[in-house]
Amino acid sequence: MRILGIDPGTGRCGFGVVEKKGNDIIPIDYGVIETFKNQTELERLNIIYEGVSELIDTYRPHFMGVEALYFNTNITTGIVVAQARGVILLAGYRRGIPVINVTPLQVKQQIAGYGRAEKKQVIAMIMRLMHISKKINPDDAADALAIALTAIYKQEHQKIVEGR
Repeated sequence: MRILGIDPGTGRCGFGVVEKKGNDIIPIDYGVIETFKNQTELERLNIIYEGVSELIDTYRPHFMGVEALYFNTNITTGIVVAQARGVILLAGYRRGIPVINVTPLQVKQQIAGYGRAEKKQVIAMIMRLMHISKKINPDDAADALAIALTAIYKQEHQKIVEGR
């Protein structure tokens, strides 16, 4: 089973492609889709859409895990990220890829076992679980791997709960 994890963002949109073989989770590819501040909003959204579409076409995931948004203090940033998330969901929809939404809390609980875990704890656990020795850079890519892994567990739990 192949999964594409996405950490939505407009400057850097993290992605992580993982393969589940038995009990092993193997990282296939990870990184970021990057845009720049001198580009228009529409140019940036198009780059994200095209980048996610290319990842789907290249890796043919069975489903995507996409981080759900939460608004902390800056509503303007939240709206811009929501637009990026929208084009990410559209790319998956147009290619028939099911989406599993995961919250930051679910990611931290699943990966680090603690909902208030710090980012460095989550990254360290992802590196350990996936046998990655070189630090994942930037953090958005590590977040995307964590989202993919959480989506796998969430999808498997749903199957058990629904009796599939």
